[in-house]
Amino acid sequence: MINAGDTAFMIICTVFVFIMTPGLALFYGGLGRRKNMVNNMMNSAFIMGLGIVLYVLIGYSLSFGEGGGSFIGSFKNFGLSGITKDSLAGSLPTFVFVAFQMMFALITPAIITGSVAGRMRFKALFFFIALWSIFVYYPLAHMVWGGGFIGGEIGALDFAGGDVVHISSGTTGLILAILLGKRVGYAQTSYRIHNVPFVLIGVALLWFGWFGFNAGSALAANGLAAHAFMTTAISAAAAMLTWMLIDVIKQKKATLIGACTGIVAGLVGITPAAGFVDMWAALIIGVTVSPVCYFGIVLIKRIFKIDDALDAFGCHGIGGIWGGILTGVFVNPAINGGKPGLIFGQTEQLFSQIEGILVTFVIVITGTLLCAGIVRMFIPLRVKKKEELIGLDMSEHGENAYPSFTGLD
Repeated sequence: MINAGDTAFMIICTVFVFIMTPGLALFYGGLGRRKNMVNNMMNSAFIMGLGIVLYVLIGYSLSFGEGGGSFIGSFKNFGLSGITKDSLAGSLPTFVFVAFQMMFALITPAIITGSVAGRMRFKALFFFIALWSIFVYYPLAHMVWGGGFIGGEIGALDFAGGDVVHISSGTTGLILAILLGKRVGYAQTSYRIHNVPFVLIGVALLWFGWFGFNAGSALAANGLAAHAFMTTAISAAAAMLTWMLIDVIKQKKATLIGACTGIVAGLVGITPAAGFVDMWAALIIGVTVSPVCYFGIVLIKRIFKIDDALDAFGCHGIGGIWGGILTGVFVNPAINGGKPGLIFGQTEQLFSQIEGILVTFVIVITGTLLCAGIVRMFIPLRVKKKEELIGLDMSEHGENAYPSFTGLD
């Protein structure tokens, strides 16, 4: 029987999660260079169209379709066939569950685009995202949330997308950054953030949407949703303050960009754990995820010399890994099931978390290389040097974000 309160709550959460993708467009747009503003935003925006169409056609069926195996769903619900307004998913109309999960399928590939900012050909990215959704995201969603191998057999916990969303997108971004190579003049040119206010607006929309992202993963208007809401707020706030402290120690000044980055790190870190850990554990996750991500970014860029342009792996990949591991450390079965975490003297859940992360790596690395290999057979992945120097706004889209003002460089 449909529960009107749960349904209304989940529709609102679905809208919250939807707004995260245009929020990410603003965040990435502001972080990048002025000449790539349109491209950085378009890289997120087009997924709102492509992602919805793909999810309706095959995404939901491959993720949650009946009759699937350990690694992928089925085509039983191709084009949402077999689902009507009277179909139920628990206390919800099935269409509401479909819509909520569909929004995750939008924001996840959009995160990838931060790693390739300023140098990936738009046409190549379009087809890569389509293939990646089919060969990586949908199988992972099934394996973690659809009763498949990671969640059902390994027993790894992922409340709202540590494996499915953040580790998958961050790792994919890192692989693409390696395949594409560094931006022209990477080691010699100063890549200044061109619009800090846009970054703050984008992060505000992301944090706003993340409340629906995590609380909505309870799939009901209940105490678990309220619990996830609060752990989300606590972790993000703690991570923000910790990143500001790191800035003060390292640079002698707190920065708005640092504060915004800390918020994102805290949100990523709590995502797999939001409905499984106590409030004090959420605070610890928030405090620790910022230094882990901060020094992870330093390691990637300064030591390994990988041009993860907007730190998609640095925040989402590393933050997702850290959050997934700490879920195994702090999980309290009294909240929402699972096995007791390491803090309670047991190691089984921690090992399950690590195993789930390792399987995620295998799926993502294999799938990403496959998708990139297919695309590059027909389309060059990277723009030409001249096009990169002109800027991808004009070379890829023929548009200029600031046609009458040139004072932002």
